[in-house]
Amino acid sequence: MEKTIVTTGKTIDEAIENALTQLGLDRDNVSVQVLAQAKSGFLGIGATPAKVEVTYEAPDPAPKVALSSASRSKPKAKPAPKEEKKEEPKVEAPKPAPKKEQPKERKPKVEAPKAAPKEYAPAAPGSVEERIEVFLKGLLEHMGSSAVPHAWKEEENTYMVELTGEDLGYLIGRRGDTLDALQHLANYTVNRGIEGHIRINVDAECYRQKREDSLRRYAQKKAQQVLKAHRRTTLEPMNAYERHVIHAALQDTDRITTYSVGTEPNRRVVIEYVR
Repeated sequence: MEKTIVTTGKTIDEAIENALTQLGLDRDNVSVQVLAQAKSGFLGIGATPAKVEVTYEAPDPAPKVALSSASRSKPKAKPAPKEEKKEEPKVEAPKPAPKKEQPKERKPKVEAPKAAPKEYAPAAPGSVEERIEVFLKGLLEHMGSSAVPHAWKEEENTYMVELTGEDLGYLIGRRGDTLDALQHLANYTVNRGIEGHIRINVDAECYRQKREDSLRRYAQKKAQQVLKAHRRTTLEPMNAYERHVIHAALQDTDRITTYSVGTEPNRRVVIEYVR
């Protein structure tokens, strides 16, 4: 059963977070419709908060079992009192001596073999891979991280970078925003010192693939809600790559169309029902 809740905040994102806090749900489990944008007013006079309507799935209430009038009015018959029988004394037979249990042999636990750590080939001196690793290593050290970047060439003009080490969640950030910033800086800096143009993809703990899979499931879930309600829904702000994943995931879905609205960094995907 679908329910809605209306919340406000200084920004659209804050209003959404207020709703998620009240409901105790994740962003992937709700649908958001913007009712009003925040207005700052003049010198604080006439300022109005942002307002959103959040739709979520609530469990259907359990049906109540109604008692018939006959069962309500008809009293239960009391059982007749039982006659007490005099118990005769029992003669207990002698119990056999308990058998001594033989100690069971304990089998040694067999531990599952641990996966061998992935090995990376060292970057050749003077190569693009070395330039990428040197830049990212210095940047990570400035951030107080001991993570190690490993770069390799994936395609003609594409290089992959895997960050290894501990506390990689800090480098991934909320929905990959820190990872995106590292990737942007690497692309900007390394491309200034080489001929042509290359693309550098930075990843950690296979976050990119996991995020893609999560976005595809999220898109399908939202599309089913739109098909059921026959109305459009607007997703949260996403970067260009994440919007592309949403569009691609729903491009072959019947009676569904997608498009983007707004300006960066608040550009969003709209999923709309086609009659």
